[in-house]
Amino acid sequence: MDGFVDLITKSLVDEGIADAQIYQKRKTDLPGYFRAEKKWDLVVVHDHCLVAGIEFKSHVGSFSNNFNNRTEEAVGSATDIWTAYREGAFSPSTRPWLGYLMLLEEAEGSTSPVSVREPHFKVFEEFEGASYAKRYEILIMRLLRERLYDGACLILSNKRSGIRGDYIEPNQEIGFRNFVASLVAHASMCTRVQ
Repeated sequence: MDGFVDLITKSLVDEGIADAQIYQKRKTDLPGYFRAEKKWDLVVVHDHCLVAGIEFKSHVGSFSNNFNNRTEEAVGSATDIWTAYREGAFSPSTRPWLGYLMLLEEAEGSTSPVSVREPHFKVFEEFEGASYAKRYEILIMRLLRERLYDGACLILSNKRSGIRGDYIEPNQEIGFRNFVASLVAHASMCTRVQ
């Protein structure tokens, strides 16, 4: 995922955000509410204010074992940081921008329909027969709609052509361009206003 981190860092720098304000790999720990701190993949801080925090995740193979884990992580991380923000952990920061980017392996296991188990109650209709790729699309759209993240992105790429940069965006609303545009607009506003 380093390539995505570097590309987004470059987009921020191109918009005038100082490289020294963008943290990756080091100094990316942010306080939580339900835990002491969590390491984010990319953090932007300007004048001691939190501008943005981004999670970069990938999912290759073991789709049935890991989808629920990724879902719980995404919801939990957002809930934790927003509660910490509400409780003043980032004062005097204005509302930060949170981002979540998922790179999913495009493979038979991720794109084929998946059955659901309903021993007691029916699942929501949109999950019936949905592949893991479709489940990720639903998840990421809901992360945005519920305002858990300000930007969220789903990209699919297969092992053979992904090395050459080939990818699929199943939904433009949660595509890379919208993700970066939203982040850059927020970061530009914060660094000019503060």
